[in-house]
Amino acid sequence: MQRIIVPDFIKGLIFDCDGTLVDSMPLHMRAWEHVITSNGGPWDEEFFFSRKGSPEEKIVDVYNRQFGRSLNPRDTVRSKHEYFLAHAGGIKPIRHVLEIVLAYRGVLPMAVASGGTREIVNLELEILPLKGIFDIVLTADDKIRPKPEPDIFLEAAKRMQVPPEFCQVFEDGDFGLEAARVAGMLPTDVR
Repeated sequence: MQRIIVPDFIKGLIFDCDGTLVDSMPLHMRAWEHVITSNGGPWDEEFFFSRKGSPEEKIVDVYNRQFGRSLNPRDTVRSKHEYFLAHAGGIKPIRHVLEIVLAYRGVLPMAVASGGTREIVNLELEILPLKGIFDIVLTADDKIRPKPEPDIFLEAAKRMQVPPEFCQVFEDGDFGLEAARVAGMLPTDVR
């Protein structure tokens, strides 16, 4: 694993949560698989993995169209979250990203900008324990246009009072990396 560098010109750090700060993607995939197969649907891990960072109800809509299903998006996502929350105790941080957080705690303003719900993001930060370290935590519940739109990153920069060109974004998803580029920020792929 190559060490992640924060260049000297950077004045604010923005982190995705799932798959970036937290090694939670395997649990998210198990939760999706559980809810889909429990409802008699075919499981396609690549379909779900390729859409990480997208709003979950939208993922269910696309799944329905692609696989000829009629799952209720709200109920499906609620069931997925129930499964995730019941099994979240074993999640771990992604060590090389955690090192950046701890090295820059109190040095630079930091934000979390996640496509996940506030309930799940807060739980993950609490389990790690990283709750209270970030100046700003933005989630899907903040009703900001999701990645690959740059809006969530631009809002994080605005709240940190750091111009976008001086922000570094840490991401594990293609949608998030594209959003960081469009926002004029330094995208950093943590995979």
